[in-house]
Amino acid sequence: MSTRKDIAERNDRALLQAARDVLAEDGVHASVAAIAARAGVGIGSLYRRYQTKEELFQRLSLLSLDHWNEAAEQGLADPDPWAGLAGFVRGCIEFGQGSLGPIAGAIEVTEEMSTKSRRGDELLDALVRRAHESGVLRADVTALDISLLIEQLGRSPVVDQLRKQGRDDLLPAAAGARRRLIAIALDGLRPGPGPLPGAPPDEILFTGRWTDRPDA
Repeated sequence: MSTRKDIAERNDRALLQAARDVLAEDGVHASVAAIAARAGVGIGSLYRRYQTKEELFQRLSLLSLDHWNEAAEQGLADPDPWAGLAGFVRGCIEFGQGSLGPIAGAIEVTEEMSTKSRRGDELLDALVRRAHESGVLRADVTALDISLLIEQLGRSPVVDQLRKQGRDDLLPAAAGARRRLIAIALDGLRPGPGPLPGAPPDEILFTGRWTDRPDA
């Protein structure tokens, strides 16, 4: 028999997953009503758990940072530098790590978020450095390249569209196609015959979206 605590935890998990899904579809304009409806709970239940939409998104951000850091630690624990890096990238993409991009600059970055983000940067740098030193990662790929790759592949437009259409019959095929694309992208990280085009991306491209504009 479910206790009140069990029900509350189940509702919270449903709310967080619904928020992630609605964010992927509607971006920063995702409404509280849409999130509650997707989770199958009333708006009152949502506001009893999270006083504001910003608080909900901050919680979602912390969970995402936790997953990133745990995946990176698991990658570093793998004795194979390539397997560790590839497992990290694959795990973050499949988790949907990039789905929080739309809320960059729309919520306050808490100190806890900043601390976990800095830890994540350190872990990814270690993964990339180890892969470079062992020669399994092309020399011109940076940690920021990896971060942007994860964000770009962290959501699948095809899967999102099929879900909106209610085409559950096509979702397995779409998931399979997505796994192939992830494998293709990972293969592109290995040392290749020619250099990557242009200069490596600047850190401001990834982090600047979460802070106020200089002229704001």
